[in-house]
Amino acid sequence: MSTVTRANLVEHLYSRVGLSRHDSSMILESLLDAISNRLEAGESVKLSGFGTFSVRQKGERIGRNPKTGVEVPILPRAVLVFRPSQLLRDRMNGSENVAVEAPSRDK
Repeated sequence: MSTVTRANLVEHLYSRVGLSRHDSSMILESLLDAISNRLEAGESVKLSGFGTFSVRQKGERIGRNPKTGVEVPILPRAVLVFRPSQLLRDRMNGSENVAVEAPSRDK
């Protein structure tokens, strides 16, 4: 299993869409910049059928150095959170075409 890189994504765009490698690279960079800018502004980014990226603020808390046991303050910070869509979860679990049925009321 390998890691997906920007170069892999550019190559995939190039082979699937038929644009030049340069144009494919520009499209990918533009997309990543748009997503990054929204996240930096504190907005959520929802990619339908894939998932939602959002920024969560974590407050200050007290942590402990496991080696010495000394308490250390951990400063407030923003963390990036990804929540996969149900469609992506289903694909990951091999149930891509499973339809959810409502329970029957017949007895």
